[in-house]
Amino acid sequence: MATAAHPAADAGEESMIILQSLLCLLREKNVLNRADIEELCAKVERRAMGVVEGPLPCCEKAASAAMADMQQVTSYIGRRYGGKHARPR
Repeated sequence: MATAAHPAADAGEESMIILQSLLCLLREKNVLNRADIEELCAKVERRAMGVVEGPLPCCEKAASAAMADMQQVTSYIGRRYGGKHARPR
């Protein structure tokens, strides 16, 4: 969100930083495991590809960007905290 101190701040970028930090914190505290984060990444990918039944409406470009961001976060968290991968379904 743009503030008086940072009028040009991008609300989307601020939200992304908060969500990335939250995912890292939850993984660090073992609230989420690596498999949970990989499952979240897969859900974002399915939504970006339009495979999900009745997804919430979203812009295709934004969904694709979210998929790329989620893959990057998943990779970082996997390297940083390790853990077991999700089992293939």
